[in-house]
Amino acid sequence: MPVPNVLLSGIVGSTAYGLAHAGSDVDRLGMFAAPTEALHGLHRPKESHVSTAPDRTLHEAAKWCRLALGGNPTAMELAWLPPELYEVRTPLGDELIGLRTAFLSAKRVRDAYLGYATQQFRRLEGREADARTAKHARHLKRLCHQGLELYTTGHLTIRLDNPQEYVEFGDRVAADPTAARPLLAHYESAFAESRPALPEQPDEAAVEAWLRHVRAQFYATAGV
Repeated sequence: MPVPNVLLSGIVGSTAYGLAHAGSDVDRLGMFAAPTEALHGLHRPKESHVSTAPDRTLHEAAKWCRLALGGNPTAMELAWLPPELYEVRTPLGDELIGLRTAFLSAKRVRDAYLGYATQQFRRLEGREADARTAKHARHLKRLCHQGLELYTTGHLTIRLDNPQEYVEFGDRVAADPTAARPLLAHYESAFAESRPALPEQPDEAAVEAWLRHVRAQFYATAGV
């Protein structure tokens, strides 16, 4: 079933990173606005719509904002995609892209990206290699690289400069899962030693103003 009021949507994941291969799924991520009146009732509307074939996740605007304010790497991608990967881009979506740095804060970015990378490492550690090992390793390296870039520059580059480097790293870890440990340790030190380009707190006032603009746009007075 189509989801109404999609504000921003695009292709994310391996295709966006430049890591896709012949058998890769095409993942889509987007944001929609629930009708404002629907937020006032006893039963709130769904905050996320997830589908397969095609693989697509759509978050309600407020939920996406909460995820992004927390530094969630997956949510963050939506505001930093290369222009050609957006499939839906509305004026409100453009406004969001314009204030994407308002969501950033040093501690939340560091904790989120390193936290997700550590989760990937734990999936590798102490487990026999299987078909997913190389994929988890590639994502561990990507999260570390992108997270440190965002932390130190305030910018997030989605498409990787040298995808083959990540493929080769994944293959090495698939052969020896302990090969991922030095990389994670390197980035833990790099985060600790780097000066962040991000503020201590995100600009929640700017995010709140945008979200209230969305609510005003999708408010319909009964009988009008």
